Amino acid sequence: MNTHQNEDVVIVSTTRVMCEGSGGALGHPRTYLDMGADTSVTCKYCDQVFKLDPNATPGAAH
Repeated sequence: MNTHQNEDVVIVSTTRVMCEGSGGALGHPRTYLDMGADTSVTCKYCDQVFKLDPNATPGAAH
């Protein structure tokens, strides 16, 4: 269970994002997240929330 609650939401322009973690040696591994049909995704390690920009071009993913 994650006890860290990150209150910042990162607005992104693609449905596939990368969370690099933070905190140096105390951080987590680089993780790729896919929103699928949703408009947001939360990192399972640090609870960082990534939300799709409502003005993003549909299907824009890298």
